[in-house]
Amino acid sequence: MAEINQYLTLGLDKEVFGIGIRNVREILDLRPITRLPHAPEFLLGMIDVRGSGYPIVDLRIKLGLPAAVPTEATRIIILDVPMNGRTLGVGFVADCVFEVTDIDESLIEAPPNVGGRWKSDYIAGIGRKGDKFIIVFDLARLMASDGMPMSPQAAA
Repeated sequence: MAEINQYLTLGLDKEVFGIGIRNVREILDLRPITRLPHAPEFLLGMIDVRGSGYPIVDLRIKLGLPAAVPTEATRIIILDVPMNGRTLGVGFVADCVFEVTDIDESLIEAPPNVGGRWKSDYIAGIGRKGDKFIIVFDLARLMASDGMPMSPQAAA
């Protein structure tokens, strides 16, 4: 029997990525981000969401893609990322958010190990929705790299 899970699909540099909906807390319009001194290039800074501070990561830079000028479609996705037995709150900046979609887990393929434009160690697999491919993030591995400092946030 197929195991169907829901993923939030988002766009980055003409690619479609997926994040497990169970990790998504909310989606926000782009807002001013307070810069942090000496932060890695991909860490844009912090924002306040109802009294909690969230570090904001530019996914394009984190994945080695060229930076982009924000548009009306640019969004901040607030996530709960399980790491080392606790939940960390973090925001990702994406070019756009498409929809929540169902993906059959049995059809998710391992990422191809042929190099490419993004680092495949951040990728859990490649899903399909019709004739389109969705690159599914491994959030824990994505956030564990580069030793990004984050504060724990209680799960909602």
